Amino acid sequence: MRLWRKPLDIEKFRIPTGKVFIISDRCKGCEFCIHFCPKEVLEVSSGFNQKGCHPPEVREGAHCIACGLCELICPEFAIFVEKEEGGGDVKQAH
Repeated sequence: MRLWRKPLDIEKFRIPTGKVFIISDRCKGCEFCIHFCPKEVLEVSSGFNQKGCHPPEVREGAHCIACGLCELICPEFAIFVEKEEGGGDVKQAH
């Protein structure tokens, strides 16, 4: 979504940022976290875990907005997000 104008109080807001942590040995390879991430932060890794599945990994150059959807959707509780202090830069939606 591209905004056609900037809000008048845009300086007051920061886009939140987060760091994704994956417990690869819990992952069963359902790929829900990959398919439902709104910012496409995750991708399938090339390695295997103990269950013989390809767990997700953070995509190079991706920016997590700490929405927590991957945490909520994971049936094995194999992923969690920590919000980073200070937030991110003020950005327009693309």
